[in-house]
Amino acid sequence: MDEEYDAIVLGTGLKECILSGLLSVSGKKVLHIDRNKYYGAESASITPLEEMFEKFGLPKPDESYGRGRDWNVDLIPKFLMANGQLVKLLIHTGVTRYLEFKSVEGSYVFKGGKISKVPADEREALSSDLMGLFEKRRFRNLLAYIQDFKEDDPTTWKGLDPKATPMSALFEKFGVDKNTIDVTGHALALHRDDEYIAQPMGTTIARIKLYSESLARYGKSPFLYPMYGLGELPQGFARLAAIYGGTYMLDKPVDEIVVENGRAVGVRSGTEVAKCKQVYCDPTYVPDRVTKSGRVVRCICLLDHPIPNTKDALSTQIIIPQKQVGRNSDIYISLVSYTHQVAAKGWFVAMVSTTVETDNPEAEIKPGLELLGPIKQKFLTVNDHFVPNEDGTESQVFISSSYDATSHFETTCLDVLDIFRRGFGCDFDFSKVTHTLEDDQ
Repeated sequence: MDEEYDAIVLGTGLKECILSGLLSVSGKKVLHIDRNKYYGAESASITPLEEMFEKFGLPKPDESYGRGRDWNVDLIPKFLMANGQLVKLLIHTGVTRYLEFKSVEGSYVFKGGKISKVPADEREALSSDLMGLFEKRRFRNLLAYIQDFKEDDPTTWKGLDPKATPMSALFEKFGVDKNTIDVTGHALALHRDDEYIAQPMGTTIARIKLYSESLARYGKSPFLYPMYGLGELPQGFARLAAIYGGTYMLDKPVDEIVVENGRAVGVRSGTEVAKCKQVYCDPTYVPDRVTKSGRVVRCICLLDHPIPNTKDALSTQIIIPQKQVGRNSDIYISLVSYTHQVAAKGWFVAMVSTTVETDNPEAEIKPGLELLGPIKQKFLTVNDHFVPNEDGTESQVFISSSYDATSHFETTCLDVLDIFRRGFGCDFDFSKVTHTLEDDQ
């Protein structure tokens, strides 16, 4: 460890592994350390199943669960938007060659006590059971406006400035009702709360366009999921970093970030010190530099059947918008199955998650659990959510935020790209992305 590095990355969560890959590809000399023996940190995939039961202090699973080694259970499962930031990163960096993806079969939204397919285009809007006939037309007109909207072409704005006009004004222009606003904002734009309504409409329009572009890619839903679980993603970026000269050390204690004159200059492990110009890490490595901003409850559920009322989908996402269940934040449900090589034949892994608002987190996800049908086994976690106290530009210690309750990776990528911008002094250049996932098949 006596060499000097441009950057030392602490922790092998997905965010840190992506950063390690991007820094290495960008020509930085990187040392990557994790105190754990495995990749993924809090976003790891657990295999075999016996290890999952042991982790939660439960007796070993019986033989009905099949072979333990056929299971890969994500602790924080999330889907990838087919046209989203993470897929662009995977393509740009070539990590796609290490991974195989499967399209998620359905995307649903909860309204009035039942779930319905999320309408993502004008045709689906007209056949949706989420709204009445006149409302369908208003919703279709709103979607048509969004599809035609181009940020660089003011003639498509129809007199509404995307940077100055709040989203509420766009909803008013098309006369859509509260339920349609719920579906649009939470199931299409994937906002976590209703703050977006007062914010400029351009951001929400871009998010809805991302949803529909991602949907157009594969047809069933806008989401993708890697075979063998998300544990493959950090390892893919780790391999990428290694190809570009990055050095990895697992099972290595981290005792101190060495600071001189307020700036990070190295990392100490025992009596060894590795020198560096920058440190990138997850919040668990620097408890004195982060603030708790809330909590996230997650319940991993093992099922021997698909979720009812999803047309027996082998993978799906369901969003329960906050207002439907009298909350301030949405509840997210994701389902993957044996078809993704993450469970034994005939088995499914569901996750229900949300931002904690009361002192009884399990009760808060009850509306989601009730949609799953009979649950064979539950694993409940409540994690603190941390955010960094400063942007890192003075100390050169760049800290990621904890993972939120969302069931997709868009917020994860925004955090990674923001950290890259702060550490590198410029945005990551996506213009180099010249081919698509299909080219990599």
